[in-house]
Amino acid sequence: MITRFAPSPTGPLHLGHAYSAMLAYDMAMADDGTFILRMDDIDRVRSKPEFEQQAIDDLHWLGLSWPEPIMKQSRSEPRFRANIQKLAAIGLLYPCSCSRTDIENAASAPQEGVPTHGPDGRIYPGTCRHRTMADFREGDAIRLHMEEAVDQAAPLPSYKETGEKYCGTLQLDADDLMTSIGDVAVARRGMAAAYHLAVVLDDHAQGITHVIRGEDLFDATRIHVLLYHLLGLPIPIYHHHKLIRDENGKRLAKRDDARAIAKYRAEGATPNDIRQMVGLPAA
Repeated sequence: MITRFAPSPTGPLHLGHAYSAMLAYDMAMADDGTFILRMDDIDRVRSKPEFEQQAIDDLHWLGLSWPEPIMKQSRSEPRFRANIQKLAAIGLLYPCSCSRTDIENAASAPQEGVPTHGPDGRIYPGTCRHRTMADFREGDAIRLHMEEAVDQAAPLPSYKETGEKYCGTLQLDADDLMTSIGDVAVARRGMAAAYHLAVVLDDHAQGITHVIRGEDLFDATRIHVLLYHLLGLPIPIYHHHKLIRDENGKRLAKRDDARAIAKYRAEGATPNDIRQMVGLPAA
């Protein structure tokens, strides 16, 4: 078993991150496997070296260890570009010049009963779907033509989920992919790859066999499994765990510094105190 924890170094790690990292570590160790730390720093505007170092310090303090060197997503651009070219070569991509405002305006009168948002945000209304990659211009995003992707991926794959809430063998559905997800971005302006493609390619490159992450990413798994299948890559096992929430039931965010691991450390907490707070057994 090879698991990973892949934070974006855009703020301090909080209790939710601690739970996800320690769970992935515990599961790997219980199987005599390997736990990997990766920095998903593809957002070069918001990613900061100080947050990266703080995350490393916090995770070491929690008792976690991993092979060195740490992979950084920002160094994976050649692999991202090669796989975008692969998808483009089979006619599954098109350039998109729409801004967020353009998308909101175009989708302002949705059909009754049709979802307006999916795991990639506002479901794209298809404004640029007529374009081809030969028409790509600097500053364009790149989108996956979901209808074409579904056709080429047939028969659609299934995947294994071991998290308590969604446990079982789950099958991708063509209608669901087209109506509830739509034409997701595989590359955004100024980025070699968007999150959905980047995480698939980096997990594959590191041989991740079990993706351990929060249930807030469960819906995005359909995108990831489809991309694995389209690119001819083995699909990992997924385990979506509970989210750590505050006293009001709201999931924690990086801006919630009151629950930052560094703050608990400064106040004298121990790693086992953190484990108790998030419901994990003592190490």
